[in-house]
Amino acid sequence: MTTEKRILQLILASLMASLPDAQAAAAAPTITVAWRDKPPYHYLENGVAQGFLLARTQDIFRLAGIDARFVPEPQKRVWANFAGAATNYCSISWYRLPEREAIAQFSAPIHTDPQQSIIVAPGALAKVRAHKTLASLMADPTLTLVLADGVSYGAPLDALIARSANRVTRRTVDTTSMMRMIAVGRASYTFTDRDDWDFFRARDKLLQVVVRIDLPDMPPGLDRHIACSRDIAPDVMERLNRAIATIVPRGAEEKKIKQRQGGAAGTD
Repeated sequence: MTTEKRILQLILASLMASLPDAQAAAAAPTITVAWRDKPPYHYLENGVAQGFLLARTQDIFRLAGIDARFVPEPQKRVWANFAGAATNYCSISWYRLPEREAIAQFSAPIHTDPQQSIIVAPGALAKVRAHKTLASLMADPTLTLVLADGVSYGAPLDALIARSANRVTRRTVDTTSMMRMIAVGRASYTFTDRDDWDFFRARDKLLQVVVRIDLPDMPPGLDRHIACSRDIAPDVMERLNRAIATIVPRGAEEKKIKQRQGGAAGTD
């Protein structure tokens, strides 16, 4: 057999060996990737999808070679879809909580939140400042803590809220409305993602009277992940994780990116 024929056979064998992978990739269904409105992570502005985490996740799917269709959906619909065993379905930037792991699988972290802060109503500022720690603040029965209904603040903070002596009230409102409730004194304080606060305060004059306070015993910020339906194959999740390892910045590098892009966010 001539050298030329041998080389041709090797090339053909290599092409045939790669054919199943190519066919599988071509046959792979498009994955629906849902994202909820949460500025400055992912949101619509003048009808255009915006947000640094949305852009980052689009890059992750692109680098992983996974065909994806990104759609905005409310938070409750997202988790109803997971609970209803949706297929070929993912959603972005979620905390990894036990009740969620029961119905979805999670990627490696795509972002780590900063610690939460509190924002305080002008009329409650003196009372709140009398407390030097979160533990002391949450033991005060004269203060009213308002929270977003149906939202997790992360397992450590959720546990503290459950034991709080504050008057706890929950409202089904968006982030801006929650902050405005504090501005007009309808509650003493609430928790806020630090970068959410910077984003909204710069855009709403009413919020200029609200004071942000950081407390030393606030739980650390949590990781955010891509959640995917159980039918997503392990090799697809592995491709996502490899892309995440390549794309997701850490530490000081991420801080610089957020400063350039106008912030980040901690409740979900």
